[in-house]
Order: sequence, then structure tokens, then C-alpha cells
Amino acid sequence: MDIATLIGILGSLGLIIGAIAIGGGMGGFVDIPSLVVVVGGTFAVAFVMFPLKTILSAAKVIMKTFFAKPPNLAESIQTIIGLAEKARKESLVALEKVSVDDPFMRRGVLLVSDGTEESIVRAVLEIEMSNMTKRHRTGQEILKGMGTMAPAFGMIGTLIGLVQMLQNLDDPSSIGPAMAVALLTTFYGAVLANCMFLPMAKKLEERSNEESLNMELIMEGILAILNGEHPSIVKEKLNSFLPPSQRQER
Repeated sequence: MDIATLIGILGSLGLIIGAIAIGGGMGGFVDIPSLVVVVGGTFAVAFVMFPLKTILSAAKVIMKTFFAKPPNLAESIQTIIGLAEKARKESLVALEKVSVDDPFMRRGVLLVSDGTEESIVRAVLEIEMSNMTKRHRTGQEILKGMGTMAPAFGMIGTLIGLVQMLQNLDDPSSIGPAMAVALLTTFYGAVLANCMFLPMAKKLEERSNEESLNMELIMEGILAILNGEHPSIVKEKLNSFLPPSQRQER
């Protein structure tokens, strides 16, 4: 699990709840009709913005904000160097029997061991990278859409509350409490958008960038093996994907 995402969401909500509690208690900030309007409306509109199949398929991608493990570039480099050494000592065909955990790398290794041309290997791997990016982008768009609609439904709820309040001006003492309830929907919408949906969309974007970088590294390593480059050259080439402080010495 990504502890940073959990800490961020719980921390932001905790600060808000703490400030409310210090200021006078939670009682005035809990209103079920307001929650129904904001939460229910936001999720309902998501089904208008995106097809049902898209939302259901993107749910798994969205969960990467909590459960995805960032790829280890150094580990990928070590694996590729080992493959390069084996291919140089034996042959490309020998790579077919090597066990590779990463599905993307495994696919590239199998293509290479089958004697596939470089242009075809590159095309296949680039298509897979492109499809991964599209899946992640869909998840980002869903979260961004919900982050946009949550404050909008908060405003709708506020307008509903104001209309109801204006219809009952006969009792001046009820105006203050009614106004407070009307503003709660705007509060709920702002909290959902800025503490959950929009930050999660950004986290998913970062996860996508990390995975794309790892896949690009793997592709360059696989192509280097296919071209028969020396393992030390492969290592130097792939080290360029790492920050200087993490690069492996010769």
C-alpha cells in the first residue's frame, strides 16, 4: 500500500476535523441531505460523463493510487544486464528459458528469443506502453471529472438550501441555522475535490509516469540485447535513466 496517499488523505481530513472540533464541535457540520446531494450527485454524473464499462474498468487503475508499488529501475537494470550476459555467453534463443517476473520485460524477451526484427519488437512494445498510458489517463480523467463536479454539486445544494430558506423568512431566528446548512454542501464538495479526487488524479499521473519510464528503460535494454551490445555498454546506457546518485558504478 502507498502509505503517502493514505497519510495525505487522512492528514488533510484530520486537520479539517480538528479545526472544526476546536472551533465548536462537529454537530453543526453533519447534514445527511447535503451529503446525499454532493456525494450521490458526483458519482451519478460520473456515469453520465463516462460509459459504464469505462468506469468499471478504470476502478482497478484508480486503486493504483493506494496499492501500486513504484517500479524499481535499478532492479530492472540488473535483470536486463543478466539477460545481456546470458545472451552474449550463449545465444538469444537461450533467453527463452529464463524466468522473468515483469510481464512487459517477459514479452520483450520472448520476442527477442524468437528472432523477431528490431522494428517489430519496438512497435509491439511501444503499442503496449501507449495502451498502458491510455488506461491510466482514463482513470485520471474520471477523478478529475469528479473533482470538478463535487464543488458544482456543492453549489447546487447551497442554492437549494437558499431557496428553502427564503421561503421561510417569517421566522428571523431560523435564517442563521438555515444558511449554515445551505453552505454545508459547498463545504462537502470542496473537501471531496481537494482532499480526495484531485490529489488522487495527480498521484495516478505520477504512477503512470513512473511506469512509463520503467517500460521505456526495459524496451531500450531489450533492443540493446537484440543488437548484441556488450553488457557493460547496456549498463551504461540504462544508467542514464537513473538519477546520478543512484547510478551503478562500473
